[in-house]
Amino acid sequence: MNKALILACVTCLGTTTLVAAAVPGGASDAVLGRVDQALTLAEQGQLDAATARQLRGDPLVPWIDYATLHRDLDNVDPATVRAFLERNPGQVAAAMLRDEWLAVLAQRRDWKTFRAFRSDAMSPKLRCADLDARLDAGEPDVRWYDAALALWRSGDAQPSDCDAVFAQLASSGKLTPDVRWQRIDAAADAVDTAVMRAAARGLPEDQEAQAQAYARFIDAPSDAVGGWPRNARSRHIVAIGLAKQARRDPDGAEARLARLQPTLQLGEADRGRAQYAIALWTVASYLPASARRLAAVPASAYDAKLHEWQAREALARGDDATALKAIAAMDPAQRADPRWEYFEARLRERAGQLKAADALYRQAATTATYHGFLAADRLHLPYSICPLEVNAGASERAQIAATPALVRAFELYQIGRNGWAEKEWKAALTGFDDRQRQIAVLLANQIGWYDRATFALGKDASGQTAPDELRLYTLRFPLDHADTVRAQARRNAIDPAWVAAEIRAESAWNPQARSSADARGLMQLLPSVGQHLARTLGMPWGGVASLFDPRTSITLGSAFLRQMLDRYDGRIYLAIGAYNAGGGPVSRWLAQRGSLDPDLWIETVPYQETRDYIMRVLAFSVIYDWRLSGKATPLSERMLGRVVADAQQQRFACALPTTAPAASTSPSSSTAASTATQAASGR
Repeated sequence: MNKALILACVTCLGTTTLVAAAVPGGASDAVLGRVDQALTLAEQGQLDAATARQLRGDPLVPWIDYATLHRDLDNVDPATVRAFLERNPGQVAAAMLRDEWLAVLAQRRDWKTFRAFRSDAMSPKLRCADLDARLDAGEPDVRWYDAALALWRSGDAQPSDCDAVFAQLASSGKLTPDVRWQRIDAAADAVDTAVMRAAARGLPEDQEAQAQAYARFIDAPSDAVGGWPRNARSRHIVAIGLAKQARRDPDGAEARLARLQPTLQLGEADRGRAQYAIALWTVASYLPASARRLAAVPASAYDAKLHEWQAREALARGDDATALKAIAAMDPAQRADPRWEYFEARLRERAGQLKAADALYRQAATTATYHGFLAADRLHLPYSICPLEVNAGASERAQIAATPALVRAFELYQIGRNGWAEKEWKAALTGFDDRQRQIAVLLANQIGWYDRATFALGKDASGQTAPDELRLYTLRFPLDHADTVRAQARRNAIDPAWVAAEIRAESAWNPQARSSADARGLMQLLPSVGQHLARTLGMPWGGVASLFDPRTSITLGSAFLRQMLDRYDGRIYLAIGAYNAGGGPVSRWLAQRGSLDPDLWIETVPYQETRDYIMRVLAFSVIYDWRLSGKATPLSERMLGRVVADAQQQRFACALPTTAPAASTSPSSSTAASTATQAASGR
């Protein structure tokens, strides 16, 4: 790891002065080792006073104190907690300990002490405990009831700590039938039938029976709605239940909608909600009724997600006219996304509308995105890369590096306390403007904390898209362990830019990354896969922990990429898809739509995660070609695994778009632009 900061602590009479300098090297390994050991001892209850005194003034003393108190918080006296909080006002460690301490006090029902330590920033669980504490102190006032009713009306499931609060609302007569129905309606919208049932208890008998019937319908829709009141609530419940059923059984949901419509007469909004879900879960599997069900959805119920699925379904069938119509129906921002500019151009090109296609390709080609690179290939234009750098002098870097929360974040990261480090990082960034945030990312990169660029760049301080930050390519696309990447790519006869792109997409160059599925390391290999690969390569297997070793991860991951490439006859886009989703789904999609051109096949992949992953890795490969050699294999050739002569390789030039690409959102967004715009210039 190339550490670039020396963070030193000079202690004088208990006052710590932080000194930071952007010079080669890093925090002393000896200092880091002592701090790491002290934290471990504190967690074990074995930290002695002499060791603690040696660390006096270190930035992580608050965390060492936190670890000491956290270990036996049930037996800590209030004065000790108070002293810790007063020594560390506003610090992450103090906020964490306060919340944990309040939870202990709430469990004891020590409301007097609880009230002495309460804060304004508390979780719903602690807010309920706070209301309980205030209730214990005397007769609740208007503000108490307002806060309690706000929790009730949210419709969210609340912890058991809220039971006493809600019981007080009920006993005081505040939970009128109207107020209970407010919670039931909110819970129904959240599809939380457990909350619906709980809120219904206390309604008049006939109303409770109806509320329970609503909950049963959402859980398991049936045709038994004849006795329901013919009102907006009943119609809305039917729409919610059918939308839920559509996820697993769109045919059954459609048939039931047809049977219930004459009885309840759903309006356009409720009917559209059900038809939207029926169409979405049909087209997501490319079932035969997809086009018909998409056409049945009222225009008022369409959103960006459904527009893109309508275009995608038509592309899968080769129905260019319907695909063009779907793109034309998108709002201007969505239609101007490079994804849909590119596909509109492709469709117009196939229709012989070459002038219109040329203009669309040219606009898309000004973006450093997957679709922008494909558009450039169609017109034989250079790829548009307009890099920016964060140019900060030593004094400016040192000023940011000396921010106490950032000092703590960096030191915690260097000793492997990543969860705490991320909390300190977030705290530091809340006080930074855009320039300071960019310098903080630069400093993080210099100590090898590369994924900070992935999460901290692309949005300004107000949360708006910051296109210029997406051009900080050297920060956002680091190249660590380059010799190992090149060596293993050469050994497996694969493209080193592809290996680097996979690492960037899988772990953002965090060697300690671990997924919810237990994939580990830079290339996110499952332990079973890693062990099998090691055996195949004749490598010693050091157990699952060896996957966190960068050299091991790159060696095994590169061999796995070679296997995937061989399996799919050199077609990299299929190998990438299999790396993400597994071979089974890719084989199934090939059987269904294998005759499509690669760009159309990728766009029609049903899984959004895999679809966007393929585009992201291919686009990242272009960026890493730029970083490694200053030229790139054309993306349209790369996806097929073809090697081209130097004269045929793509060059790079800066061609900024005449208008900014459509603002994009996080990958989980339902908008069509969510990952297309950011396939390369995004996350």
